[in-house]
Amino acid sequence: MVGILIVSHGAFGEALIHCASHVLGKRPLRVRQVGVTVHDDPDLILPVAQELVKQLDEGQGVLVLTDMMGATPSNIATRLYVPGKVEVLSGASLPMLVRALTYRNEDLSTVVAKAMSGGHDGIVHLVPSESNAATGS
Repeated sequence: MVGILIVSHGAFGEALIHCASHVLGKRPLRVRQVGVTVHDDPDLILPVAQELVKQLDEGQGVLVLTDMMGATPSNIATRLYVPGKVEVLSGASLPMLVRALTYRNEDLSTVVAKAMSGGHDGIVHLVPSESNAATGS
């Protein structure tokens, strides 16, 4: 099973895990998060994240999700990258996390691809129409 670590701003990672737990009906195993605040020193957060990666890796690797490319959490997450063992994706979202959780028994490269497609396909411009259930029709 691929482990999943979310490195994000504040409580965003825990909120994602909580929401995924709601969608899946239970809290998923081998998923952890590190919340980074403006008061945190990235050099002190990195060893915490590295330890979590070690704990999460059962031999199939770890997918690290981060919320926004270029920000402090993504800079920390990028330092965790080990090709084929620890892969990192930015733009973390609920569809991305749920997709990763759904396919995490596959190999790491498949989990990465599925997570990316979940993030990409989860972006939809919703326009009410007569056939849209949200309009009450």
